[in-house]
Amino acid sequence: MIKEAIILAGGLGTRLSGTIADELPKCLAPVNGRPFLDYLLQYLDDLGLQRVILSVGYKHQAITEHFGDTFGELQLEYAVEKEPLGTGGALRLAMQQAREPLVLVMNGDTFFEVDVPKLINAHRSREAVITLALHEVDDVGRYGSVVIDQERRITGFAEKNQTAGKGLINGGMYVINKRYFISKELPEKFSLERDLLQKYYATDRIFGLICRQYFIDIGIPADYQKAQNDFKEFDF
Repeated sequence: MIKEAIILAGGLGTRLSGTIADELPKCLAPVNGRPFLDYLLQYLDDLGLQRVILSVGYKHQAITEHFGDTFGELQLEYAVEKEPLGTGGALRLAMQQAREPLVLVMNGDTFFEVDVPKLINAHRSREAVITLALHEVDDVGRYGSVVIDQERRITGFAEKNQTAGKGLINGGMYVINKRYFISKELPEKFSLERDLLQKYYATDRIFGLICRQYFIDIGIPADYQKAQNDFKEFDF
């Protein structure tokens, strides 16, 4: 089982303008009286992970003060961006604190109830360098789409609003080989999606696993409100 995770929790929450989360880091947006990040950490604690590195930036003091250095049985550490580095740059900063060869990576504004042991097994069985948890949606336009072949290898990406209709999306959860990720020559500020995944999928062993469990991205007000209702049904 994987022992360590990184949560990308530096988002500003600009698309939540007009909600109660307006002035907070997006991961602290309250859902039924608890910060959204609280649910992600509970999920990882229940999985039996040991350590989580929180990649933080915007108003990071609010996050560190709220959570401190432990959550349940989890040890918490923080990788603080002094300036925005993009998803890739933020992840690389956090990855320097990782101790394990394999790291679970999650977006701090997305809850995806993935079968993590299955995701890890898929990653190892294909000797992948990165494995994406993919989710099927009725309209990929908001997210952008991902295409895989019969071996589950990534064969293409489409940006947001380039395609529409039913398809697979990047669910914002990954298993990543630390050595591979650190070895890539990339600028200090870069996008994990555009500058790594979309650039190297054709040459590197980057795979996807379709996961049909519950998924929500609270990045827009409608889904943020949906989470308020959905999470009442969960046994957190």
